[in-house]
Amino acid sequence: MSPLEILVLLPLLAALAAGLGAPARPTAIGAAAVVLVIALGLAVNFRTSIEGLVWQFESSRTLLDMPGFPKLSLAFGLDGISLVLVLLSALVLLSAVLLAPAESAIRGSSRLYYASLLLIGGGAIGAFASTDLFFLYAFHELALIPTFLMIGIFGHGENRVRTAWTITIFLGVGSLVLLVGLILAVSALGAGTFEISELLAAAANSAIDPAVQGWIFLLLLVGFGILVSLFPFHSWAAPAYAEAPAPVAMLHAGVLKKFGLYGLVRIALPLAPAGAEKWLNLVLVLLLGNILYIGLVTIAQKKLDRMLGYSSVMHMGYAFLGIAAANVVGVSGAVLLMFAHGLSIALLFGLAGWMRDRYGELDFDRFGGLAKPLPRLGLLFGFAAFASVGLPGFANFAAEVAIFFGAFAGDEAGMTWIRWATVGALWGVVISAVYMLRAYRHLFMGALPGKLEPGGDLPWSARIPLLLLLGGLLAAGFAPELLNQYIRPAVNGLFLVGAG
Repeated sequence: MSPLEILVLLPLLAALAAGLGAPARPTAIGAAAVVLVIALGLAVNFRTSIEGLVWQFESSRTLLDMPGFPKLSLAFGLDGISLVLVLLSALVLLSAVLLAPAESAIRGSSRLYYASLLLIGGGAIGAFASTDLFFLYAFHELALIPTFLMIGIFGHGENRVRTAWTITIFLGVGSLVLLVGLILAVSALGAGTFEISELLAAAANSAIDPAVQGWIFLLLLVGFGILVSLFPFHSWAAPAYAEAPAPVAMLHAGVLKKFGLYGLVRIALPLAPAGAEKWLNLVLVLLLGNILYIGLVTIAQKKLDRMLGYSSVMHMGYAFLGIAAANVVGVSGAVLLMFAHGLSIALLFGLAGWMRDRYGELDFDRFGGLAKPLPRLGLLFGFAAFASVGLPGFANFAAEVAIFFGAFAGDEAGMTWIRWATVGALWGVVISAVYMLRAYRHLFMGALPGKLEPGGDLPWSARIPLLLLLGGLLAAGFAPELLNQYIRPAVNGLFLVGAG
């Protein structure tokens, strides 16, 4: 069995083992740690080429081959894009498992709790590594089921069951729309397989009719967009993250939400470039809704978890802007932002979860002055806030700069629609600074409320997983080439495919 196959299957097998009675927490931590080691090993040994197209590193064999029309093949492979997202998944999975409560502190079945975390992480890794369109879709759906269960069973607040049903309906509808778009794309190509590389090659050799491309891209945009919380399909996200257990919010907001963006980059752009051009102005309007409208909604929030939920929705607008640029610089910036946002929002939700466990609430007006008695918490939260805002030195800054440059690139003279949209999106930087600095002031500055008992500072058991996430943000921020060396050739390969 190849390292890549172990990487994908180990979390799923560990979830099964935990469900059947193996010690849940040690099993989950061990599996997540091995997954991270394998992912780092694959990155170190990865060899990329600007001439390569889709799958640079492939598993040694097809695990399951189902003949028919279209043919299904369970096999895994990585290029620079999927490698970076697998690294993100491994980092967040280990951090989420380490931050999860001890088995004795979980209300209900600890085996279900840890097995669900492993299934979410394993499903995301399987989706990013699958070379077959059917299994890419199936792994994502596998990860959604435990997400619904975790919110409904282990979530916070009186509305957690209703929230679980809401997210189920929204994401279920998004998945159905997406499925229709994928089937239409495969049918339009007349392909006898779901193998992604073969579909892209077929699209390059015989482009789909532009009118059909328009319908394909629109369906994929709506389907993937609902999964990413694209405006106006965003209303499920903030309540779900606020009421989910912190490790689930870390995994879904940090990792699983990136599936929709990954699908647009991997499938929609190369299969339907004419459709993407046709609907460009619609995409620009919707992404400005994410950045400006949701940004203002974020400022109005009075609870930390809700603010972080809307913040996550807002920042997806920048990724859509990079994808809308439809050039190597912009799309590469979008992929880097997927990594950066995944780590920064997971770090913020991890800190918020620790505070909820300690104080039982996250209302801004109940806090203040925590920086002095809890300096480690204040320092880590400050770093996370600065990363989210996009301060230089963090991966978010490098990603957003690439997105803005990509959106302004081109030979056209004067201001095009995408350049005007970029000017509007730049105001999102100001908006995010406002709500993040406001949150920090409410939580850590001023006088300590008399009824608030700060207690002890962050223990090492919480600091280690949070520092793991922070280390990734700083490493990719000070040296973006660590990831761009993988991302750029893969994105360039996809555009070569799209150009035929």
